[in-house]
Amino acid sequence: MKTPIRTTLTVMSLLCLPLVGCAAPKHATYAPESVSLAGGAAPADPGASYNYAADDAGGDTAVDATSVAQAMPIEAEAGEMAPPAPADEPDAEEAPAMAPARDYAPQSAPVAGVASKVASRSSRRAERKARRAAKKAAKHKSEAAPSKPLTASATTTSQQPIQAPPQNTRKDNSNEGYDRIAEQNFTAVAQKPLSTFSIDVDTASYSNVRRYLQSGSLPPADAVRIEEMVNYFSYNYPQPRGNRPFSVTTEVADCPWDQSHRLVHIGLKGKEIAKNAIPPRNLVFLLDVSGSMNAHDKLPLLKQALGMVVKQLDSRDRVSIVVYAGASGVVLKPTAGNLHNQILGALDRLSAGGSTNGGQGIKLAYKLAQKSFVRGGINRVILATDGDFNVGVTSRGSLERLIERKRRSGVFLSVLGFGTGNLKDSQMEMLADKGNGNYAYIDSTREAHKVLVDELGSTLVTIAKDVKIQVEFNPNMVQSYRLIGYENRALADRDFNDDRKDAGEIGAGHTVTALYEVVPRGAGGTGVDPLRYQQEGDHTLTAAANSGEMMYLKLRYKQPQGSRSTLVTYPIQESDHTLSQSSQNFRFSAAVAGFGMLLRNSEHSGETSFSQIHGLAQSALGRDTKGYRREFLNLVKKAGHLRGEQPSVAIAR
Repeated sequence: MKTPIRTTLTVMSLLCLPLVGCAAPKHATYAPESVSLAGGAAPADPGASYNYAADDAGGDTAVDATSVAQAMPIEAEAGEMAPPAPADEPDAEEAPAMAPARDYAPQSAPVAGVASKVASRSSRRAERKARRAAKKAAKHKSEAAPSKPLTASATTTSQQPIQAPPQNTRKDNSNEGYDRIAEQNFTAVAQKPLSTFSIDVDTASYSNVRRYLQSGSLPPADAVRIEEMVNYFSYNYPQPRGNRPFSVTTEVADCPWDQSHRLVHIGLKGKEIAKNAIPPRNLVFLLDVSGSMNAHDKLPLLKQALGMVVKQLDSRDRVSIVVYAGASGVVLKPTAGNLHNQILGALDRLSAGGSTNGGQGIKLAYKLAQKSFVRGGINRVILATDGDFNVGVTSRGSLERLIERKRRSGVFLSVLGFGTGNLKDSQMEMLADKGNGNYAYIDSTREAHKVLVDELGSTLVTIAKDVKIQVEFNPNMVQSYRLIGYENRALADRDFNDDRKDAGEIGAGHTVTALYEVVPRGAGGTGVDPLRYQQEGDHTLTAAANSGEMMYLKLRYKQPQGSRSTLVTYPIQESDHTLSQSSQNFRFSAAVAGFGMLLRNSEHSGETSFSQIHGLAQSALGRDTKGYRREFLNLVKKAGHLRGEQPSVAIAR
């Protein structure tokens, strides 16, 4: 029977009497590895080391078998782990086999040899002094080490709130990935009277911009997607009537940043659904537990965020959990949504480590979603990651085709982004776009509550899909126009009537806003050369051109389970409203758009300042019950300060 470690140390210390002259026992240092799936034991403290004294008789370190078992990865009955699929089988759909459990028991320490001769008193004194110095140094190292990761406690989520990173703390974000945005310029109506695009309900850009500003730096221009900033906020649009899944609101008034231009506001409001009317939900949490997620604003915050979702589920719902790091695995098989403790326990046992095999994880998640597919229900994979896909099947084209194929089967994909320094924003936006889902960036528990509690219906319940907008401008009223934002949502004009072309979705209760900056006819040049072979006034005009209509709005959408689109149309009349006469919806959305243009250093922002944007937004706060609009005012102030702008007074015209 092996002697317990503590006993071994006691016996050896008694044997090593001064007159006997035993040499000080040598110690082997063993630092437990960080595991991707911790079983019942707390993950190893990276700042501490563990010393195991060797037995001088046999050399075997005495270790309690129970302690070893607790350090093992998650137990087999709680889930199954799987290695990545072979490289020559990138499209394999079968779940990989369970990986063998790793043994985290410490290796045998070296044998402490017995000195053949009696050491001198001075030598022993020197050795004791050296050991005391080493012990003191180890203590200082342990105290300076960062706090331990979350343990597998079911109460961790509620006891350790994770807040946003401290303000005014600059971080290295040089490894973050953003696609280039080519801002939309003015288009002459005589050359192209139609503007066509897909709606976008993502909100990630705003919360990401907020993260930059709160840490004391301006965001990269390509991190600013104006449509997502505008759509972060809800607007007081009317509920739809009849069988229509959404209402449409339009408004025209002065453009805040150019008095000679007009601003056209288009707002959509999705039908709200009562909580007891939400269909059964089949959710698969696809979670990145790779080494890049080992930060306080990544995996720990992810656990808290998804814990908020779990607490809203009931017995009709099903939840599965798939993780991916160096390998992909099932942590929780499809489980009834009312078994909150079981689901939360599986979440709490996760820890970060290893490289990132996101492609294999997505395949496994879709397989589970199809296995528990609910007809007429919500079938959704929720991917939570910092966006880093650096191992395995990572081809962007392969991922897109896989997600598009699964989208057509009725399983949608939503993406939650976490963390700083390694955020692959463009990758995550692409995945959500192709998966008929939405993309949100979670920078705090407050944002998690907004997205996954307050707006869970709009996040998960799709009430209309493939929603497209096409606007025809009246050349008798409009000289040129530009759509503000939506650069990566542009569609060819012919795609509007093509039901095979994918577009954005509207969730229950969602509000979607689009803004056009319009140059009235005769208002001056817009950088477009006059036509050589025709004059604007020589076009043959229809009777509708003289009706006072500025533009003709057309929308197409499909029912969530439908394949044929429905067309709705709305003529938009010019108005004589000044900016001060416009609605709060109009002024606040214009302020957010103007803010985005200033952050992007847009050539179209004119003489607008952050102070003017602040004044415009302040005039349109409305019933800001959650405080999001007042928070926006603070962000505008921060941006102005970082840009070195002197405060001034702004008055809405």
